[in-house]
Amino acid sequence: MGRGEAEALPCPSLYTVAKMKPASEVRKRIAVIGPGVADADTLAVAGEVGAQLAQRDAVLVCGGGGGCMAAAARAARDLGGTTVGILPGYDAAAANEGIEIPVATGLGQARNVVVVASADAVIAIGGAAGTLSEIAIALKLGRRVVGLQTWELRAPDGSIPPILQARDASEAVELALDDELDLSR
Repeated sequence: MGRGEAEALPCPSLYTVAKMKPASEVRKRIAVIGPGVADADTLAVAGEVGAQLAQRDAVLVCGGGGGCMAAAARAARDLGGTTVGILPGYDAAAANEGIEIPVATGLGQARNVVVVASADAVIAIGGAAGTLSEIAIALKLGRRVVGLQTWELRAPDGSIPPILQARDASEAVELALDDELDLSR
């Protein structure tokens, strides 16, 4: 090549497509959402959910902070699971100790969109206003939402949004991962 000539690279989109895994090999990404400050019972439930996601080889996505996020991430990591924390600030070191892959966004509360958009399904545990916002975003994006001791919603017309209510952590994880589940009911 002469001076100033760029080396021709393969088209990035074709290269990427050739390297992609079949859908059957891609690990499920499940967002675990819940309050940053929670009581012991709620934290225990979050830990159970995190552990079961790790046992099922799902990637746990959360906001990377304390409370439910930390309990779920810590339990998943203790079992060798992959955890991703979508942080509100610019400092990756602010992630809780259970986060393997911190993503510093600098988006503040707007990072809730990234948490939910990064997931195939969402498990909402307990909840404060941030959890409620993530549930709403998940519903708007068409993500499956599984509720575990969380908000019960009703639309102004009286209809109930499609939040699957789970009795315990096992059922929540099963509902989040079940590709065969009929959601038309």
